[in-house]
Amino acid sequence: MSYRDKLQYLLVKKMQISNAHAKELIAANIVLVNAVNVNDNILIKETDRVEMNGEIIQEGKKIIYVALHKPRGIECTLNLEIPNNLKELINYDEKLFPVGRLDKESEGLLILTNDGYLFNKTINPKSEVEKEYIVTVNKLITDDFILKMSRGVEILGQTTLPCVVEKIKDFTFKIILVQGLNRQIRRMCYKLDYLVTSLKRVRIGNVCLNNLPEGESRIIFEDELK
Repeated sequence: MSYRDKLQYLLVKKMQISNAHAKELIAANIVLVNAVNVNDNILIKETDRVEMNGEIIQEGKKIIYVALHKPRGIECTLNLEIPNNLKELINYDEKLFPVGRLDKESEGLLILTNDGYLFNKTINPKSEVEKEYIVTVNKLITDDFILKMSRGVEILGQTTLPCVVEKIKDFTFKIILVQGLNRQIRRMCYKLDYLVTSLKRVRIGNVCLNNLPEGESRIIFEDELK
């Protein structure tokens, strides 16, 4: 869950008061967080309702996490002016944004949320959040191809991080990345003289695509976000 501010800073920012005054209000035990009086400078989540003497300081944001099976041919944008956009596929009142991207010709799992913390954690390679893909190419997959892909390929002026690559069929392999460079898998394959004919993301961290139908979405359960 996304933490926003310490309680004292939240009061200063929202009520336009001094740090000293905010500290006094907290110590006076008149600030309520989720209807409970607090007298400590605790961390406040975006979902917390903060009020004092009947005045709402923070309403409490409803955080939503959605798993979408993005079809091939859909652009990873919520801009309604761009044809075949994501907004046409999802029907939620909250303003959601995609966590990471899938290019237009790729399909599979896409997470949408209004939680900025999850977005930053997922796309940061240091967090080592795994993204798993099933990829089909135009040529027979060799042991040399698997070895080079797993060790890293030079694209976009850098060598990709080591990753897990496993042959599934003659023309299909599984790859697990913790990076998210622009069109990374397609560029890696192209550098090794292979062309991707289909690319499907099936997992991000603990969230799996499973049997979610193409073009459909579902709410992500809390235990999947751990």
